[in-house]
Amino acid sequence: MEQHISEADWKLFRQLRTSALERFCQRVLSEVVRVASGEVTSSHERYLEVYRLIQEQDEELASAFNDSRRSTARWQLAQIRSLGLLTDEEYAKFSAETRDAVEVLTRG
Repeated sequence: MEQHISEADWKLFRQLRTSALERFCQRVLSEVVRVASGEVTSSHERYLEVYRLIQEQDEELASAFNDSRRSTARWQLAQIRSLGLLTDEEYAKFSAETRDAVEVLTRG
């Protein structure tokens, strides 16, 4: 299997990556608001939970979005897909070859 994504899929990936990153950040921020505004636990406990959440999500963000290159785009696309950050319509725009490679990676 070719390691690099095709030029057309690379351009699409870069475009959709922006939308996926926005969705990821919005999801995390919504969760932070939910945790921070809880009244069942103390302020310190909520702070610790927000801190843990941000650290955990930062690792996912880095893995899926940092240092994008054509050689890593399929792997990152698989991660973005597994996080539910692309619609089926967006994903369907990729070539069959790229979708097949992503499916292999997500099953792996």
